[in-house]
Amino acid sequence: MTNPLRIGLIGCGNISTSYLSRAVKFGDIKFTAVADMNPAAAALRAEEYGVKALSVEDLLASDEVDLVLNLTIPAAHYEIAKAALNAGKHVYSEKPYVLSLEEGRELAAIAHAKGVRIGSAPDTVLGGSHQLARHLVDSGAIGRITSGTCAVMSHGMEAWHPNPDFFFLPGGGPILDLGPYYIANLVQLIGPVKRVAALTATPETTRTIGNGPRDGEEIPVKTPTTIHALLEFEQGAVVTLVASWDVWQNDLAPMALYGTEGTLHVPDPNFFGGEVRLTKRDQLADLPAWDHPLGIDNREVDWGMAADYRTAGLADMAQAIAQGRPHRCNDSYALHVVEVMGAILASGESGTFIEITTPCTRPEALGPDAARALLA
Repeated sequence: MTNPLRIGLIGCGNISTSYLSRAVKFGDIKFTAVADMNPAAAALRAEEYGVKALSVEDLLASDEVDLVLNLTIPAAHYEIAKAALNAGKHVYSEKPYVLSLEEGRELAAIAHAKGVRIGSAPDTVLGGSHQLARHLVDSGAIGRITSGTCAVMSHGMEAWHPNPDFFFLPGGGPILDLGPYYIANLVQLIGPVKRVAALTATPETTRTIGNGPRDGEEIPVKTPTTIHALLEFEQGAVVTLVASWDVWQNDLAPMALYGTEGTLHVPDPNFFGGEVRLTKRDQLADLPAWDHPLGIDNREVDWGMAADYRTAGLADMAQAIAQGRPHRCNDSYALHVVEVMGAILASGESGTFIEITTPCTRPEALGPDAARALLA
């Protein structure tokens, strides 16, 4: 295996530029090739970033690719990952990396047999703000976490994405698209989930694209777009998670955890940074010094500047392979999150509580020094 690890990217859509452009910030990884079912899309990305454009088949067979970065649509994640693993490549996938427990277990068995690894987004949990929250939880700053509230609500993706169809089909929806950020962060902060219950709704059966060459085209909605879920964690905490693409405006905070000694306000886990606030009982408390490199604003967004270190999970996986240690965004952690999301949707259909079966260990914290060691 080479160092840096040579990366081949499959799926040259919008998200591919985030990975390709931010990879230069990290050591231990180097992009060598890209592929897409649309050869023109692959050729464009290859020219932009100075890598080879290959067919999917040629990329999987390439001796210059050690790890396949799977950025295809969720419905294709499993098949691409399976083909890459069978080709002897490590795989890191955008979330959710599979859509069922069966798919996850099959991929794990193939990876074990081939001696390769599986990793999965989201990696925003490695961001400076979320690792500060982890440090505060682990140091007992709010005592024992007893409950929490999370909310991620908007009016959907059709206004900005030129091809939003997959967001509204099975495999999409807010709980599978945005839920991974919230549930993964809850698990890294609190631990594994014990059981879930949910109510779900689909208020609109069609959406109208508001952007790009298909502007004005109606597309079907075949998955719930409003979900109110309850999560009970193994350590006893209960958390409410609301995810919706049917809300024009709300003032709810992204995430708050309530403990026996205070409250921890956590920023949107869809991003690496943001304001963390801490109270001791009902009084605002000072935060410790926290010089974490993955919390520094580096990207201009609609509302100002934000920290964006997407690729950190991939870089940690590459470094972990080189060092022979577990990688943080690993498949057992990701599969637990997948099971929780699937159970939420299944509970919405059945109206029953659903027990979670997959074991899960919280990924190791990424403190400031460990984060600096990932950077180039």
